[in-house]
Amino acid sequence: MKTVLTLALCLMAVPALAQGAKAPPHVERLDPALDAVIAPGTKVEKVATGFIFTEGPMWKDGKLWFSDVRGDKVRTFEPKIGDPKSGKVTVILSDSGGVRNAPPTANSGSNAMVTDKDGSILICRMAIGTIERMDDHGNLTPFLSRYEGKRLNSPNDLVYGPDDALWFTDPSFGLPKMDADPKKQLKFNAVWRYAGGKLTPAITDMPQPNGIAFSPDGKTLYVSNSMPDMYVRAYDVGADGKLSNPRTFISYPGSADDVPDGMKVDSAGNVWTTGPGGLRIISPKGKVLGQIVIPEIVANIAFAEDGKTVYLTGSTSLYRLHSRVAGEIPKYYRK
Repeated sequence: MKTVLTLALCLMAVPALAQGAKAPPHVERLDPALDAVIAPGTKVEKVATGFIFTEGPMWKDGKLWFSDVRGDKVRTFEPKIGDPKSGKVTVILSDSGGVRNAPPTANSGSNAMVTDKDGSILICRMAIGTIERMDDHGNLTPFLSRYEGKRLNSPNDLVYGPDDALWFTDPSFGLPKMDADPKKQLKFNAVWRYAGGKLTPAITDMPQPNGIAFSPDGKTLYVSNSMPDMYVRAYDVGADGKLSNPRTFISYPGSADDVPDGMKVDSAGNVWTTGPGGLRIISPKGKVLGQIVIPEIVANIAFAEDGKTVYLTGSTSLYRLHSRVAGEIPKYYRK
């Protein structure tokens, strides 16, 4: 109950944004402890724009890799040395979701990406329900697509656990009619664990699982649920990825267009999670420290460079700020 109350107050702090107004990018301090995470006066800057709905950011080899879910492309943003407010945007992969000429109103493109141990990229291709391996030039090879002969729904977000297992969420957002779509073959929208060549549904009771992240010690797994109820759930992680003690880490009242989506965890264990009104920074104990507000829907986040550069995918644009606490670096991170 205390967590829900905190979120209700947090939502009240940004009524204009919740109603669709264009608030300028800024950081809202909701607890003094935020100062240890983000310095007072930190600016949020827009560094690139002109997209349709950006998602799945990942830092690799000096560039931010990201998907345009409705633009159906994978792009990179390379900051310009000596001019931090500009950079080069390059298209790496067109038809990134796996179908040609996807309509810009559909969530048909690619989504999250993660670097694998060999330096290649695992990419979620939502329209065709696969995770594929991609090289730096956009060339693709199969990786995961089926469970017991049935196609996956639309893999969305993914992360490597400390034991080298790959975890990913598989909601139905990439299917035109979602759960009612005739292409849907699985009865559930799972959180999956892939280890030792075996794919296992680890969670099957979340309606639309979305973002996924681990605590720095790997003992807690966080998963966001987008709809119909909006919340982030936490699990204890045991041997061989066995999950226990499911509990609500944070929940959001009502409904909103900017649903709980992507998330990351910093090296102090704070959870940076998207949701109604922007991106919240929440302590490991569930206390909301602050939120980052931009005039668009914040779908996801990536820690970049030394871990203290933070990128936000905000619908049509990329935003950037700097933190005092480094983000938890992905297992096969390549700076």
